[in-house]
Amino acid sequence: MKERTSTLSRRACLPILAAGLMLSRRAAAEGKSFEHWVASFRERALARGISDATYTRVMTSIKPDTSVFALDRAQPEFREELWQYLNRRVSDWRITTGKEKAKEYAGLLARIEKDYGVGRSVMLGLWGIESAFGDPDVQKNHMRPVIPALAALAWGEARRRSYWEQELLNTLAIVDRSWSTPEEMRGSWAGAMGHTQWMPEVWLNMGVDYDHDGRVTPFGKPDDALAGTARYLVERGKYRRGEHWGYEVRGVSHGMREGASKTYDAWQRAGVTRADGQGFPNPNASAKLWVPVPGGPSFLLGPNFYAVRSYNPSMNYTLSIVHVGDRVTGGSAFVQPFPGAERTPTLAEVQEIQQRLTVLGFDTGGTDGRVGNDTMMAIRNFQRKAGMEPADGYAGVKLLARLRQGL
Repeated sequence: MKERTSTLSRRACLPILAAGLMLSRRAAAEGKSFEHWVASFRERALARGISDATYTRVMTSIKPDTSVFALDRAQPEFREELWQYLNRRVSDWRITTGKEKAKEYAGLLARIEKDYGVGRSVMLGLWGIESAFGDPDVQKNHMRPVIPALAALAWGEARRRSYWEQELLNTLAIVDRSWSTPEEMRGSWAGAMGHTQWMPEVWLNMGVDYDHDGRVTPFGKPDDALAGTARYLVERGKYRRGEHWGYEVRGVSHGMREGASKTYDAWQRAGVTRADGQGFPNPNASAKLWVPVPGGPSFLLGPNFYAVRSYNPSMNYTLSIVHVGDRVTGGSAFVQPFPGAERTPTLAEVQEIQQRLTVLGFDTGGTDGRVGNDTMMAIRNFQRKAGMEPADGYAGVKLLARLRQGL
């Protein structure tokens, strides 16, 4: 359920493909060939209740996507400071698009809020971070057929084989229920799919037929995806109706222990107040102190922050979700800047960066104002050629100023 909108450059793919081929050969040498494994796995599927007809239709002609072996082990190519991470995700494009989606789906979001208690800001933030609000370009250009990927992992990835086997069985069960087809099931290399990037297990066990069309799906209309995700946050994340995720705060002293939990009232009596000057709406609710970067903004995090974090166990990821949601629903940027941070570039500025890079011969893969791996690689190549340090691939206002000077 992580963000999956970036792609690898052709050059970066070469070692990955080679590693994938090597691992597939190793898997074959250590055990069965893929064809023999498919034949033997049928018994597991039938024991799970999957029909023989479904297994035959889906699995007998499948080819394993062996590139996933290397992706399972790959480390992120771009290292980002937290402020860069947030600037890329809490972008002008996401905020503008999120406001449009908030209006378009106001009725659906209100119904979900009434039925599950999950605030629309959280749902919009999660939807925006996970799939850019269901952007079809993300689905078309950055997703792959899920079943060949999961089949390869279940066959050849010994490190987490039982997990991949279960997710493949979950996927087959979904097809067997006629909720989806192998052709529709495109997602990340690990099998996450749709508007809110459901893993097969989540689809199968947390999904909701919210539009009452007879099937559960994270694709197409966002009704099922958003409602099922709200159900997940409530049942597995223990989301609390009527509580905010937390707040940026001021007044944190050196003697205050990070991770300490107190009520908002107790924090306020200790001198910690909201950075925007407003009061805490639920003074008796509890919150934990978090200072992600010394000298940067500090936060009090309520239980609903950790409910969102249950979707993906990354603090930075979770902060980006709740901050996007706040900005989309009228909130402001953080009051205290991060050390060394640049302001977030506007959509027009990102487009200008892409346009100038393209003119200079650095392929950004488009000039839509959205920063994916192609744009980051183009920026890094420009930075290296121009002697800029660090060559971090970040599309910021300092880079734009340098681009305006030319090479």
